[in-house]
Amino acid sequence: MTVKNVEKLEKSRVAIEVEVGAEEFEAAVAKSYARSRSKLSVPGFRPGKAPRKMIEKMYGAEVFYSDAVDLAFPDAYKAAVESEKLDTIGYPEVELVGDVTKDGFTFKATVAVYPDVKLGKYKGVSAPKDEVNVTDEDVMERVNEMAERNSRLVSVDRAAQKGDTAVIDFEGFDNGVPFAGGKGENHELELGSGSFVPGFEDQVIGMKAGEEKDIDITFPEDYHKDLAGKQVVFKVKVNEVKFKELPELDDEFAKDVSEFDTFQELKDDIRKKIEAERQKSVDVAYENALIEKVAETIDCEIPEILVEEQCRRFLEEFKSRIISQGIPYDQYVKMTGMDEKKFMEDGREPALRQVKMDLAIAQIIDQEKLEATAEEIEEEYKKLSGYYGMDIETVKKYLGENEVRTQVLNTKAVAVVVDNAKAEKPSAKKAEKKDAAEEKAEKKPAAKKTTKKAEDKADAAEEKAEKKPAAKKTAKKAEDKADAAEEKAEKKPAAKKTAKKAE
Repeated sequence: MTVKNVEKLEKSRVAIEVEVGAEEFEAAVAKSYARSRSKLSVPGFRPGKAPRKMIEKMYGAEVFYSDAVDLAFPDAYKAAVESEKLDTIGYPEVELVGDVTKDGFTFKATVAVYPDVKLGKYKGVSAPKDEVNVTDEDVMERVNEMAERNSRLVSVDRAAQKGDTAVIDFEGFDNGVPFAGGKGENHELELGSGSFVPGFEDQVIGMKAGEEKDIDITFPEDYHKDLAGKQVVFKVKVNEVKFKELPELDDEFAKDVSEFDTFQELKDDIRKKIEAERQKSVDVAYENALIEKVAETIDCEIPEILVEEQCRRFLEEFKSRIISQGIPYDQYVKMTGMDEKKFMEDGREPALRQVKMDLAIAQIIDQEKLEATAEEIEEEYKKLSGYYGMDIETVKKYLGENEVRTQVLNTKAVAVVVDNAKAEKPSAKKAEKKDAAEEKAEKKPAAKKTTKKAEDKADAAEEKAEKKPAAKKTAKKAEDKADAAEEKAEKKPAAKKTAKKAE
């Protein structure tokens, strides 16, 4: 193998021209003959027994060339990349230069490489940082959630009220014809939960056990396409009305739900946990704000493939979230009409921001000459082991040492920025915006909402990209890592495939 030329192109791409000599090509031709001779028929010889010279005489000397090019290309390309010390990304576009002969062939591979990054200011950066505040109301909200989880349903002989659970039989009819998915028996429906079609639960309120009623409903326009916007009738029978009985919030309650002996000790512990959770959230948001500022100052040509790969990661993460909620992804796409292409397009801008953050962190690691010791890597494995609930050896099976080293280095790079940064008080305008967002979240109805529009999903991906700590990128779940590795092995295209056939 001989590298004849390396040409730098725009957008961090290079074109490398490589010659495969006669000796290497002959070895590839011999290998092609060995694996394909059984498929070639030569009179007078049993399948697979015809000498190479007889096959070449009958079919032509070039009969093995195309396959030999494919066989020789991977090793030649790899050797060329290593000899030129190219940090490549993805698979190359390959074309043959000239003819293929017994003396070998020449190919030109065009591939993206990691860009040269010129880092701007990364020390002395400032960004707003929220203050953590936990109110008595916050604590009691968490206490009430615990009480809800420890409540019990008691049958009552009265009309159903909001907050009650109605045990119902129901069947939906479209113009007198039952429709698929519209029937249920002894279904426990919490009135006011918003888990049914808007308007349904309101009409069940006031019904008593044994009562039957026809409920008129108009499905939302963004519902499943078979029912979107349709007026239907549900025949409903209430079998039982249940009241949620909450436990008394006292010392006995504390003993039942925790390791504490008094209700005050329980509340004190809850306050500490909420403070820790919010402090962590604030710290992550502050770190991201700083890293984003640093990323804005970098100077480099970003390869499009890096942005595309990040968009695909956003999509895969979104799929995982949908599946984790117990919804088959294919069913979700059909139900919502989600367009993956549009999702990818909408995710391009946040993907570009994430790529810039990653490049900035990588450059800080290089500039600061950061290193990860064996002890630090082992300690990170222990943390991941606890996070995933797996033993260390299982984690090591799916997360290689280089990935964990990268995680340690990323964390150190972020620490360099944070330790040399200045926290600002959030602006009044931002505080007002935050309060408005919290108020909106509190007022937002909880209605069923597996039918959110696909555009909202892109917003969710963008929000996640904005909140995602750049230093945590490699800390994916070990199970997901294994799945991704298997999927990549199945889907990985051979780089050789873009080489034209010699003919």
